[in-house]
Amino acid sequence: MFDYRLLSALAAVIDEGGFDRAASALGLTQSAVSQRIKLLEDRLGQLLLIRATPPRPTPAGQALLKHFRQVRLLENDLPLALLPETDQRPTPLPLGINADTLATWFWPAISPFLQKHAVLLDLRVDDQDVTHRMLRDGEVVGCVSASERPMQGCRARYLGTMDYRLRPGSRKGCPSRP
Repeated sequence: MFDYRLLSALAAVIDEGGFDRAASALGLTQSAVSQRIKLLEDRLGQLLLIRATPPRPTPAGQALLKHFRQVRLLENDLPLALLPETDQRPTPLPLGINADTLATWFWPAISPFLQKHAVLLDLRVDDQDVTHRMLRDGEVVGCVSASERPMQGCRARYLGTMDYRLRPGSRKGCPSRP
């Protein structure tokens, strides 16, 4: 069984982009965060972080982060009747989304869900092929992607096609054709 305090430190270092900011977010010292990650690495017998700027997870670290985020979502989904002592802070929901989707149809589509559920969207905006990698690597728990095949443990739903049209006069700044 995993010590989730240790996994929380690993997730914070990745999510916050460094040890100092992770320590601040967790209310710990930088040394305590570093010790937790070192203890987790020692217990598992392998490195979990590439100590660069910003730190990046190794493949083993990615697998642990994916597990940790899924467990955190499951725990946050427990009914308050079962755990009356829990607070009612919104559940963080990391999603991978492309800029075009965000600028066009995303907000009207997600509004009914947001009205029903106490979630805090953590939107990671990138190309639709990159969002699929984010899901695979456990950085997000859902994504808008160009891939029609679901990953193991996921579902894929066709949302439609986005057509792009060039409007007259919109070629300003574009190189002229010969």
